[in-house]
Parts: sequence; structure tokens; C-alpha cells
Amino acid sequence: MIRLARKEDIQDILNVAKACAADMIAKNIFQWNEEYPSKEAFETDISRNELYVLISNEKIIGTLVLTPKIDEEYIPIKWLTPSKNNLYVHRLSIHPNHQGKGYARQLMDYAENFAIENHYSSIRLDTFSENHRNQKFYELRGYKKLGNIYFPKQSEDPFYCYEKVLK
Repeated sequence: MIRLARKEDIQDILNVAKACAADMIAKNIFQWNEEYPSKEAFETDISRNELYVLISNEKIIGTLVLTPKIDEEYIPIKWLTPSKNNLYVHRLSIHPNHQGKGYARQLMDYAENFAIENHYSSIRLDTFSENHRNQKFYELRGYKKLGNIYFPKQSEDPFYCYEKVLK
């Protein structure tokens, strides 16, 4: 089940994020760390009704942020569609104990259906340049790699921006 996150979910959400960060770091993928994603970021997502959680067996095992707000870092990218009516995906996570079971695909199916139902022209996101698994995941879903952005607090390496135009 996927539903909007609630304030009382915050500790479970942070536990998923910390487990994902530790798992990525163990694989030399420095996409998430002690600073990102932060409790404050998730609390803001909840207050905006933009954070969704994936629940399995009554436990939160994944997260997904869907927002129409463009981050400042995205502005220089040459996107495929005008920056007027786009949906942005952030902080997609599946607890490492549940990865490889189709849950990320389920969250992205939800995001794409949400975008279509709400008449967005495209979905945009970024993923770390050293996270080859994520890149393949998005590219197989029809996302096009368009440019690089940087988050120095996370890594010196770039993050790749992707967009999928919706019909």
C-alpha cells in the first residue's frame, strides 16, 4: 500500500533512509549520508503533502517524494519540456532488506500514474553518477539523461538529471 506520510511516521522514515544510506556507502555509492536526507527535509515534505510511504506487512519499507517544485540546481538543465507543469521525484528509497522485489518499480508506477492523472507534462529526477543500478532502472523506464548537477555536501561527483515526457 502507498499512502501519504504522516508526522507520526517520521522515525520509521528516517530508519529506512539511514539503512539505505549505510547500504549505499558500503557499496561505495556516496549518494546519501549523515546530512542527507535530513529529518527536516522529510518533515517539510510531510507538511506539503508530498511524501509518500510504501507499506508492507504494516511496516514502512519505502519512501517517495512527488513535488511540482523545481529545485534551484535543476534550473540550468536543458529539459525536454518547458519548466511549467512538471512533477519532480526525490528521495525514492526501499529499505535494503526489501530491495530487488519490485517495490521501487511499484513506487515509480505510482509516481507516473499520479503525474498522468494530474496532467503533468513530464517527470524529472536525478540520481548519483556512481549509482549505476539506479541509472539502469530509470533508463529502462524510458527516462532520458540530460545533464549533470552537483550537491557538494553529498559528493564531489555529479548527479545525472533525467526526464520522462508523459503522453
